[in-house]
Amino acid sequence: MRILLDTNAYSHLKRGHSQVAALVRMSEEIFLSAIVIGELLYGFRQGSRIKRNIGELQSFLDSPYVTFIPATRVTADHYSRIGRALRAKGRPIPSNDIWIAAYALETGADLVSHDRHFADVDGIRWTPVSTE
Repeated sequence: MRILLDTNAYSHLKRGHSQVAALVRMSEEIFLSAIVIGELLYGFRQGSRIKRNIGELQSFLDSPYVTFIPATRVTADHYSRIGRALRAKGRPIPSNDIWIAAYALETGADLVSHDRHFADVDGIRWTPVSTE
């Protein structure tokens, strides 16, 4: 199993969320996108444990099972197509989530997130996680 963690899934993992932890343990490869890392770093810089949180993220990224994925031309093309399709359906989602969906389409990984609007994105596999 290959998974792409959304920002909220990474946050759940760090809080000990059992469902996300199980998915991570079962996965052969875990992807973190540039968008997710940017959102995480932004959030860390709003809090009081900046160094600790950045250190934990770096340790996670250093794992041999975790792959950082930058945006490519393919990602940008997927972004444009997904955004257009959602708008045509009357179901737009936040732009960062369009990027995350584009990464899921590009990698073929299951997108792990509690954001239900990913169910509206054609061509990706969304693995919902509870917010509890």
